[in-house]
Amino acid sequence: MRITDSVQDRPSGVRHRVLWLAVIVYMITYMDRICIGHAALEIRREFGFDMVVMAWIIGAFNWSYALFQIPGGWLGDRFGPRRVLTAIVLWWSAFTAATALAWGKWSMAFFRFFFGLGEAGAFPTATRALSHWLPASERGFAQGITHSGARLGAAITPPIVVFFITTLGWRSVFYIFGLIGVVWAIYWHWFYRDQPEQHMGVNSAELAIIREKRDSSAPVSAERVHVPWGKILSSGNLWTLCAMYFCYAYSIWIYLIWFPTYLQEDRGFSLKQMGFWHMVPLIAATIGDSVGGWFSDHLARRTGNLRFARRSVAIVGFTVGAICIIPATLTDDRYVCVAFTTAALFFLELTVGVSWAVAMDVGPEYAGSVSGTMNMCGNLGGVVASIAVGYMVKHYNWDAPFLVAGALCVLGALLYLRIDPNQRILGEAAVSPKIVTV
Repeated sequence: MRITDSVQDRPSGVRHRVLWLAVIVYMITYMDRICIGHAALEIRREFGFDMVVMAWIIGAFNWSYALFQIPGGWLGDRFGPRRVLTAIVLWWSAFTAATALAWGKWSMAFFRFFFGLGEAGAFPTATRALSHWLPASERGFAQGITHSGARLGAAITPPIVVFFITTLGWRSVFYIFGLIGVVWAIYWHWFYRDQPEQHMGVNSAELAIIREKRDSSAPVSAERVHVPWGKILSSGNLWTLCAMYFCYAYSIWIYLIWFPTYLQEDRGFSLKQMGFWHMVPLIAATIGDSVGGWFSDHLARRTGNLRFARRSVAIVGFTVGAICIIPATLTDDRYVCVAFTTAALFFLELTVGVSWAVAMDVGPEYAGSVSGTMNMCGNLGGVVASIAVGYMVKHYNWDAPFLVAGALCVLGALLYLRIDPNQRILGEAAVSPKIVTV
């Protein structure tokens, strides 16, 4: 028996709890992946790694993370988010902890590679997990708030890592962060169900809301589904989306993983100062994620024009972000650098919820596979950022990688002019969210 079968009862709020669980796992992904950036100088001092060696160790994560996006998304579509997310969170949590056991560059690169393999399925599978619980009119907000969770995880990581490094040593960070993931995975498997109809906490009133708002094209079957890879991979709209996300991923990855080293080596901040001043731009990024997704949904409801709502927010975000990166890079004042970087990350992150919402718009039935393809291509930009920065800094200076990020933001804005959220993978037109009067 469900909690109640009366449609007159107040709707249960299970879908909101599902959303918040997704927010938390996004937080965990970023805590686990960027903590190595804050521990990088300590690791280099202990093992004697130079910038190039450290770049390849960091890049080991990006290679596996990028290359296993499509398999990760496919697994979520094929076997369901409940089982797949449980398994992959346990997997990457184990390799997060294993990073502390490394005895040299090859072992550390090995552990980071297999850590990335597990995290590769996180965002596509979480997107798939939300696709049956949330309507089109809430996708931008949902993707914005979940990616805000990722940035919040990144924002709180610097002071946490600094505290544990100074009190327990850099290895303690990886053990503790790995344990957090294990706890989440156990709770997720107990609470989540692949379909709202399967969850005993969902009453009939909430089911009515979900059914009324969910796209008519979204399947309700919990059975394994066939993924039409031919149609997915032949979509020019999707490949434009992928190219745009490459530009985004290169840019954000520099600020997530290399900015701590930059603040210490080039801007002269101490370890404790870095922990604070890296957190400030990431808090702005957290706000930008939520604002971008929410405002895109707001525009869609008010105008009835999904194409305009998605494009306008993303183009403004990329353009203003590029403008702010230039003075942040070229100024001699380290505090002015942080101020403009804060603005740059706010506007850059306006694009994130929109981009993942577009992946759901164009392929709601196969959101895991579509978003996995986008995230794979995007994170090839992360591969470039991870490795190329080491060489650019060694042979040029710290300005070069950031100026490249500014140029790619301009390209991302131009690519968004060709992205159409109404053009679905399977050919039918997407339905713009209806205007809701309260």
